[in-house]
Amino acid sequence: MTKTIKTAGVLALILALSACAPIIRRTPPVGAPLAEVTAKLGQPNAVYPDPAGGQVLEYRGQPMGQFQHMARMGADGTLLSYEQVLTDENFARIEIGRWNRDDVLRHFGRPAEVVRSRLEEGEIWSYRYKEKGIWNSLMNVDFNARGTVLRVFNSPDPLFDERFKGL
Repeated sequence: MTKTIKTAGVLALILALSACAPIIRRTPPVGAPLAEVTAKLGQPNAVYPDPAGGQVLEYRGQPMGQFQHMARMGADGTLLSYEQVLTDENFARIEIGRWNRDDVLRHFGRPAEVVRSRLEEGEIWSYRYKEKGIWNSLMNVDFNARGTVLRVFNSPDPLFDERFKGL
């Protein structure tokens, strides 16, 4: 009886781990060609042209996840970098009054939410992320009607904040 329980436990563990296998992606090395990148990471959810001549591949974690991975490919078709981009440090790089929607898409991918803004008749893109690696937050990028960034601000994520339950 004990051997049967152990065997069942081992089988359950193997099944549980095998279910996670598609989620775990092995990061290709810098310099890998596009074919190797997509073989290891899968097909991207979106591809954005890079003004430097390459392209940026989006591996979407939004709208419910607190991550988004971007693979930057050089003009020669090789991997320059692959990173989780929704961080305080990366959001701090947004240049107010200079960046536009295309710049934000290339750096962060598609947002979790888009809402219309009355301020200059623009819109606000919100990204779910872990502020300082701890707090469930939204980073909000406010655009004017021309698509230029007006401001960037964070707020609690109502999806994870008890104060917003039932509203």
